[in-house]
Amino acid sequence: MTHSALLLFLPGQTADRLVILVLALGLDWLVGDLPLIFRYVPHPVVLIGRAIALFDRRLNREARSARTRRWRGVITLVAMVVSAALVGVILSFIATRFGRWSGLVELLIVAVLVAQRSLHDHVVRVMRALDAEGLAAGRVAVSHIVGRDPASLDAHGVARAGIESLAENFSDGVVAPVLAYALAGLPGLIVYKTVNTLDSMIGHKTPRHIAFGWASARFDDLLNLVPARLSGLLVGAAALFVPRGTPVRALRTMLRDAGKHRSPNAGWPEAAMAGALDLALAGPRRYGDIVVTDPWMGDGRARATVADMAAALRVFRVACLLEVLALGTAAVVLTF
Repeated sequence: MTHSALLLFLPGQTADRLVILVLALGLDWLVGDLPLIFRYVPHPVVLIGRAIALFDRRLNREARSARTRRWRGVITLVAMVVSAALVGVILSFIATRFGRWSGLVELLIVAVLVAQRSLHDHVVRVMRALDAEGLAAGRVAVSHIVGRDPASLDAHGVARAGIESLAENFSDGVVAPVLAYALAGLPGLIVYKTVNTLDSMIGHKTPRHIAFGWASARFDDLLNLVPARLSGLLVGAAALFVPRGTPVRALRTMLRDAGKHRSPNAGWPEAAMAGALDLALAGPRRYGDIVVTDPWMGDGRARATVADMAAALRVFRVACLLEVLALGTAAVVLTF
C-alpha cells in the first residue's frame, strides 16, 4: 500500500484507504471503543477536548466584547485545524515506518476515530433502560447522548431523543469521518474530528459561546454538507431491508422536511429516519432554559416507543452495512 500523506485524491491511494476503511469499520463493530486501552490512556477525542477547553478558558472571557470573542474563536478554529492537520501528517509518516505493517497501524487509528459501534451501544443503553427500568432510568441514559433537558421528557420524548441522536450522529460520527479519511487520509480524518468536537463543545448559541463558537459551528456545517445528505440517502436505502421500513416515504420526507431543522445538516438523516419509520421527529425541545420551537419532521406518530427505537437501530445497522458495501465496491473499481 502507498501511504504518502501529501498525495491526496489519487485513485491508487484512495483505493488503499477504502480497503483500510472497510477493515476499520469491521474492527470498530467488533471491539467498539477499546475500553481496556482507553481506561488507562486518554482517547484522542478526549485530548482534543482538553485542548479546546484550554482555548475556551484562556480566550473566551466574558469581560471581552462579542466582536473580540468572535475573532478569538476564529483564532481557536485555525489553531486547532492546523494542529490537527500536522498531527495527521505526522501519524501518516509514522505509519509508513512500519513497512508491511503500515496499513495495520493506520487501520487501528481509523477504527479508534469512527463511532458506529459506540453510537449503537449508547442508544441501546437508552432503549434498555427505558424498557426495563422505566422513565427515570431512560432520562439518565439519554442525558449522556443529547443536550436537551431530560427532566422535560416523557417516555415518548426519551425514545424520540434517542432516535434523533442515532440519526444525526450517523452522519457526524460515521459517514463524515469515513468520507474525510477516504478523501484526505489521516490529516483529513483528524481535522474533521477536531472540528466536530469544536462544534459540540463551543458551537452552541448560548450567551457564553454564541460569539466565540460562531466560526467553529459554521465550519462544521460546511464540512457536513455532503455527509449529511449521503447519510439521509443511506437511511432511506436501509429502510428497504428493514421490517416496517418505507424507503420511498423516507426519501420523500427527507427532501420535504430536512430544511425545517434549525441545523442545515442534521435534518437530512433525521427526516429520512422519521419517514422510514412513519414517525414525527424534532419538534419543540428544551435545552436548559432555552426552548427550541422547531417544526415536526415527518407525518407519523410523535409518540415514539421502545419498539421504534429497536426499528431505528435496525435501520442504522443496515445503513452501516450498506456504507461498507459501497466502500468495498469502490475499492474494487479503483483497483481494477
